[in-house]
Amino acid sequence: MTGVPLLLIDGHNLLFRACFGTPAQILSRDARDPRDLTTQFMFFALLRKGINDELGDWPEVIVVFDGEHGSADRKDADPAYKATRPDTPDALRPLLALPDIKAGLDLHEIAWIEIEDAEADDVIATLVAASAGREVLIGSMDQDFYQLLRDPDVGQAPVRVLNTAMRPGARLIGPAEVTARYRVTPGQYADFRALCGDVSDNIPGVSGIGVKTAAALLSDGLALDDLPASGRLSGSKGAAITAAWPDLLTWRSMIRMRTDVPLTVQPAGTPTVPLPIPGEVISRLGLWRRPAVTQAAASLASQDALW
Repeated sequence: MTGVPLLLIDGHNLLFRACFGTPAQILSRDARDPRDLTTQFMFFALLRKGINDELGDWPEVIVVFDGEHGSADRKDADPAYKATRPDTPDALRPLLALPDIKAGLDLHEIAWIEIEDAEADDVIATLVAASAGREVLIGSMDQDFYQLLRDPDVGQAPVRVLNTAMRPGARLIGPAEVTARYRVTPGQYADFRALCGDVSDNIPGVSGIGVKTAAALLSDGLALDDLPASGRLSGSKGAAITAAWPDLLTWRSMIRMRTDVPLTVQPAGTPTVPLPIPGEVISRLGLWRRPAVTQAAASLASQDALW
């Protein structure tokens, strides 16, 4: 088992948290026209603090971003997939910071992956599947990653979620924590969510089936495919599941993560050099102040404005 853990960061998840999860706005030092640098500053602040507070020593870090067309296949399967997520200019404001964040990652030699036709979930799942002999942490608030968790086993190392939005002491989530909360195993998680739904991805689940009922139906290790012959689909709830069966299989396929994405970056097996404080990252990127505009450039800009 490789000694250096691998930390896979759900890039867009951290990006949106950096933008909307910070009560105070962080502005540039341009006297006349300060720019909003909240997303850039807090992305690196949250990344650095999460590792320092929870892990101590830095692992190997790879940041994984959603591809522009990454969700196309799932939307083809169900046009309602993620359809409730807002797409107003303000809601999409974090995306404006992406070029700066990628530049900052490059500047500090932190690997990142963005594959145009793949969601970050599938890229992370592929990296996890390829790292069976290595401890893996997934930095995200997205519970869909619970399906990837594993306990130490023969030839395998643990996979856990690191959710720094949780309270201290509860930020590292493994199979035991998932089972304690939901009464299902990671291997059952996609079946479980198909039954009871997932609001964040606009997967409705079966009407009348909540988390407790879904867990009870899957008790004793049953999978979704076992339910028709299990004798558990009785009464009105059983009839609702039977009627929704084709949709259930579609929803499960959408929740399940692919593990066969062709990777453009491979883990190096060496620890990442720790990030400096976020203010220094912003400074090295030259974002605190705009470059001075020459008089000639200002004159040309003024002439262009007349047209």
